[in-house]
Amino acid sequence: MLQKIIVFLFCIYISTQYIYAQELHIKKTAHPVKIDAILDEHCWQNAKRAKDFEQVFPFDSSKAKTKTEAMVSFDDNFFYVAAICYDSLPGDYVVQSLKRDFSYPISDAFTIILEPFSDKTNGFAFGVNPVGAQREGLISNGGNFGVTTDWDNVWYSSVKRYSYGWVVEMAVPLKTLRYKANLKTWGLNFGRNDLKRNESSTWTRVPRIFNIASLAFTGTLVWDEQPPHPGMNVSLIPYAIAGSNVDSASQPRPGNTANAGLDAKVAVTPSLNLDLTINPNFSQVEVDRQQINLTRFNLAYPEKRLFFLENSDLFSQFGFRQIRPFFSRQIGLYQSPVDLQLKNIPIIAGARLSGKINHKWRMGIMDVQTASDKALQINGQNYFVAAFQRQLAFVKGRKQSHNLAFIVVNRQKTGKVNDAESSYNRVVGMDLNILSPDNKWVGKVFVHQSFSPGYKTNISTQSNASFVAYQTNTFYFTWNHEYVGKYYLANVGFVPRPELYNAATNKVTRMSYGRLEPEIGYRFYPKGKLKKHINYYKVEIYNDTYFDSTLHRLTDFQINPNLEVKFQNSGGFLFEFVNQYAKLLYPANITAIQLPAGDYFYRYINTRFQSNTRKKFNYAIGTTYGGFYKGQRFSKYLDLSYRLQPYGVFSLNVSHDLIVYPTKTANIIYISPKAEMAFAKNFFFTTFVQYNAQTKNTNINCRLQWRFRPMSDFYVVYSDNYDQYLNMKNRAIVLKFIYWLNV
Repeated sequence: MLQKIIVFLFCIYISTQYIYAQELHIKKTAHPVKIDAILDEHCWQNAKRAKDFEQVFPFDSSKAKTKTEAMVSFDDNFFYVAAICYDSLPGDYVVQSLKRDFSYPISDAFTIILEPFSDKTNGFAFGVNPVGAQREGLISNGGNFGVTTDWDNVWYSSVKRYSYGWVVEMAVPLKTLRYKANLKTWGLNFGRNDLKRNESSTWTRVPRIFNIASLAFTGTLVWDEQPPHPGMNVSLIPYAIAGSNVDSASQPRPGNTANAGLDAKVAVTPSLNLDLTINPNFSQVEVDRQQINLTRFNLAYPEKRLFFLENSDLFSQFGFRQIRPFFSRQIGLYQSPVDLQLKNIPIIAGARLSGKINHKWRMGIMDVQTASDKALQINGQNYFVAAFQRQLAFVKGRKQSHNLAFIVVNRQKTGKVNDAESSYNRVVGMDLNILSPDNKWVGKVFVHQSFSPGYKTNISTQSNASFVAYQTNTFYFTWNHEYVGKYYLANVGFVPRPELYNAATNKVTRMSYGRLEPEIGYRFYPKGKLKKHINYYKVEIYNDTYFDSTLHRLTDFQINPNLEVKFQNSGGFLFEFVNQYAKLLYPANITAIQLPAGDYFYRYINTRFQSNTRKKFNYAIGTTYGGFYKGQRFSKYLDLSYRLQPYGVFSLNVSHDLIVYPTKTANIIYISPKAEMAFAKNFFFTTFVQYNAQTKNTNINCRLQWRFRPMSDFYVVYSDNYDQYLNMKNRAIVLKFIYWLNV
């Protein structure tokens, strides 16, 4: 009897490990494939079809109601995908616009997820919506955080709509993918959004608590013959830029500028890529969205520059969000302490070699040289970064995405403009990343050490942390600890917390800190009549504690019980009650009001409501009410959005923070209307205004983009900045031409 029980339990275990596994064979086609969404080619008539998709939302325990069939094929140059997306409901599709890189969760779409190395770590995603707009992106860290659509590359697609649904045909150049030619099995999944039916589905089942790009749940793509070698892959991307600008403070007369440069992408091997840049220009054709900062620390803005994007996870995922040993936005950009505007520091040249060495090793080596700037008193710098990642398998023979990663970051002064600046700063580190095969367990441990002139190498120049998370469909918890030494310096990173600004002396001092951050939560899935309206309830308790690790004194404490309700229609509601403590070691200037050093206890309530995002008109509204240091805070925000599909999205973001202290009141208003128009799949116009009372700045930005061939663009960008009295601060118009040439 005992033996039968053991066998039974073992069978259950095996079935839970492989319940998601599906297999699809890919055959080579000897006939041309025309990308026209008419599936009359020989390869599609005989291809095996991936069908019987599994529902992910609103439930993950049944077959999808919306039928989808997907097929794949290849030849010496392209990876082909075709899909029949059936639609049995009347009414129009839900799409945002014709613009590239649309948001997948809020648009009808079909997508393919490829994992060419079968390492459960990195992959690619290519998607199309019913009006033919494309999106592509990179998958890193096992896909737990979705797809990064900042990455762009050349590929082709076509969509046709029929009475029974819509058909998509795609051709991805093999040169675009990074893969090992001798690896005959890849990870594969297909995804389909039918928001008219309010359903999301995938070919291989993905539990609804995970992103559909999660590589833990891919099926297997089996090549009936070895994938072809993609051959020589060289892309040259020259640019030319011309502009005129006026700065009321330093340049009252218009100044004309012109520049040109070159980026190059060379596939050293099918899985190893060399990026080169000469005299790049990082003029922002897409301005950063401003942020209201009610904290004592700096905020980070995302990287959008082409040279730094591909395989960027090799460098950027070391450490944590607030303990980054490398942050590429520190290179080539300088934020003025006077007007907070970003200014370009000329980059002379840069090179980066990144990708897979073999199925166990990834590597990234980057070197960038910047020029000196006498006006800004900035030295020329050489930035060198090397990162290596080793795949680990704790259970022999099982594909797992554990890895051990190493990084070296070196900033070396090469100019002599500012002798007070330290000659170098270096950081070396090691990260261990753990991800269980079923994605339920996620962990990370890291130790980083900095080296700078005048600082001894000890615990005070070190940072370390550990993180573990566990989640099922109902229960989850996380645990996080962090330590950053007082003299841990990462000049090319982002570590804002140790720097404390003394508003009384106008000086910055440093302090080591420790952090504990536990969280526990539970999801309830209703039954009966409520099930028609509510997808789940979630109750959670979150705690965030900071302390001075040198003197072992508490500096910040937050405990936050909260309730979240997710509606079946894609909307939701959040309520949270926050108990906050902050110890100001020095006088601090927060919201233009100087607070004395001391202990501050306060409480406040946050609420947020999100309407049905599938509707053409949708909105989100939120409030914060309660204490704020020694005063009271009443904040509210409103996000409005209207889709004139498929030609554009009009939105309005408004926030108002009213902070009342015993002796002073602060009114912080942020208003930003925005219009994103897509007149065709290759012609776009975006304009928005940002009024920010905190920075006393009004920004107007207009951008016209013509994509005259794949990945080749012509931009016209106009921008204005005004002070709080609407006096012009600076104004610029820029013409930029980018041409992508595959050699």
